[in-house]
Amino acid sequence: MTAWSCAGSAREAEAAIARGLPVLTDDPSVLTACDAIDVIIEVTGTVGHAAGVALEAFDYGKHVVLVNAELDSLLGPLLKAKADRAGVVVTHTDGDEPGVAMTLLRYLRSLGLHPVAAGNIKGMVDYYRNPETQRAFAEKNDQDARKVTSFADATKLSMETTVLANATGFHAGRRGMYGPACRYIREIANLLPTDQMVSTGLVDYAVGAAPHTGAFVIVHEESRLKKAQLAYYKLGNGPFYVFYTPYHLPHIQIASTIGRAVVHRDPTVAPIAGPVCEVVTVAKRDLKAGERLDGIGGFCAYGLIDNATAARAIAALPIGLSEGCVLRRDISKDAVLSFNDVEVPLGREVEALWREQNARWPLPTRGSQPTLTQQVPAGVAL
Repeated sequence: MTAWSCAGSAREAEAAIARGLPVLTDDPSVLTACDAIDVIIEVTGTVGHAAGVALEAFDYGKHVVLVNAELDSLLGPLLKAKADRAGVVVTHTDGDEPGVAMTLLRYLRSLGLHPVAAGNIKGMVDYYRNPETQRAFAEKNDQDARKVTSFADATKLSMETTVLANATGFHAGRRGMYGPACRYIREIANLLPTDQMVSTGLVDYAVGAAPHTGAFVIVHEESRLKKAQLAYYKLGNGPFYVFYTPYHLPHIQIASTIGRAVVHRDPTVAPIAGPVCEVVTVAKRDLKAGERLDGIGGFCAYGLIDNATAARAIAALPIGLSEGCVLRRDISKDAVLSFNDVEVPLGREVEALWREQNARWPLPTRGSQPTLTQQVPAGVAL
């Protein structure tokens, strides 16, 4: 790119694009209102700001691609409902692990196989990493220290698997998932609870497993014919079989998501209904009354995936709403924070949206837990 144009209004942006010039602006409303733009790609990693941009894009009839697990894990179901009402597509991106896993899962469904688990392949997880421990790594790789902290301390992992859970109906087997260590990803089928995989489906992750990157899907198959064919082609004797994609390339694979959204109106990965899981706030160290939480990738807390029913039962504070909250009482290390433990900042639109989402999908009463077949309706597109 050798030339570009700065635009302060939608009309200026349209004129520059008509001349074949890329447009730079520090005002997202220039982009959302620009008639020459079909799709907004939201990559800020923010929550409140990004939600406003997405909603404005819907108002102008634009599709939205989220490279923003922070927002999608907190408000994805509500954004999907609002996008549907506006007649546009909102989707997480291929190349990030939720999109890689979902693309593989949808392909396996198209073969007539029955996915029962999916998730990430991780190199390490350490809940207690912070921006100081990650500073050298961040500088070496030209990254933000808080962002790479969220990669290491399970927060980003939990946000990504929440996005996947909301798109599949699969549950977390327990708060934080199981995360078994193994040498090769195909071993994970023997390391997750089979009863949970069959009954509700699972999102989870493997630690240290070759190929050391990408995403996996486990299918369950009882058909004698299919089991014979899967065994013949060296996938094992079943009834659980592991498939995987040995890479995730968000900067390259996003082109597929853009095309699918704009041309085919097909989201790569999007919620099928209300929240199945969410990411709760957990104390990274002993915290004192009066401390102000510093949010995702900070020194105070890490995020763990939990089933929405369990999280709401204890009024858990979502990690996406934690920044700026002030503690009312001392909190022990590794304790889950609830709304009762904090004073929340007043007037936050993002919290109002989150509460709107909860009101739209009231939680089922005790004893009415949906099964896997109920969560993934036959009408879900392959």
